[in-house]
Amino acid sequence: MLPASRHLLPACPTARARARRLGALATAVLIAEAELTPKPALVDRRGRGAHTDLDLDLMRRSARALQSGFEAMALCAAGQRPSPQLRERLAQLGRDAEVAMLAASAGANTHRGAIWALGLLLAGAVASPEVPPSSLPRLAVGDTAAHLAAVTADTIAHTAGAIARHPDRLAPPNPSHGAAVCARYGVSGARGEACAGFPHVLHHGLPTLRAARARGLPEDSARLDALLAIMSHLDDTCLLHRGGRDALLTAQVGASTVLALGGTSTPAGSRALHRLDAQLLALDASPGGSADLLAATLFLDALHP
Repeated sequence: MLPASRHLLPACPTARARARRLGALATAVLIAEAELTPKPALVDRRGRGAHTDLDLDLMRRSARALQSGFEAMALCAAGQRPSPQLRERLAQLGRDAEVAMLAASAGANTHRGAIWALGLLLAGAVASPEVPPSSLPRLAVGDTAAHLAAVTADTIAHTAGAIARHPDRLAPPNPSHGAAVCARYGVSGARGEACAGFPHVLHHGLPTLRAARARGLPEDSARLDALLAIMSHLDDTCLLHRGGRDALLTAQVGASTVLALGGTSTPAGSRALHRLDAQLLALDASPGGSADLLAATLFLDALHP
């Protein structure tokens, strides 16, 4: 779980110290997402979900193995403007992080999508904001604390999107499962989500998380509701890859039903959540893309509570 106090970025004297804090935060949100229970057909404290090659201990090890890679991404992007060169440097650091992930997970794909999403948001948090200068207060040179206060979650996501929209000319030629799914089903996938500035995080995950807290719901219930809000709208390529459109429709309708019944904290919503879990397990499909965006939601929420 994330610490009770989500103000994790006080004034930092150097970019390296700030990168360490951001890397630790990215690792913490990955572990918090993995431990959140009960998630439909995803790894959690109950077990493997729909995954035969993953478990909770493996997810934790993988997240910890990524911390130094996340730090490197934050350090690389500090003070930079979105550019092809920054995009390529971040992509190479992301591929290096994948190597560390695969070593920690015995070859299992535990966090490839999360490396992409969180790596870009880490960069968006420290890069020069991709917004009109008039929208930010005047800052003294080197005023790190004021810069972090001024850069909102929307600005971070927008800047991350501006980075993502640049091509990676050094990308290896072999297509991912996600790219193949996007071509087959005509969906935008993780790349489209990032290039658009993470709309499912900003318009569904964060608002649902914060509205649930404002109603006094327990933190786990608020986070589960945020996951379901993302699931109900996202064309999740993990679901499409494993179960086709049937799995995607089952997830979207089931998640919407839970929320319509009052969310995961209500008896009716809880029963609907467990039905959805059983349905997705029967289809051998899990909403891994939605889980990555929940981690992104928790990351932005921790930066700007």
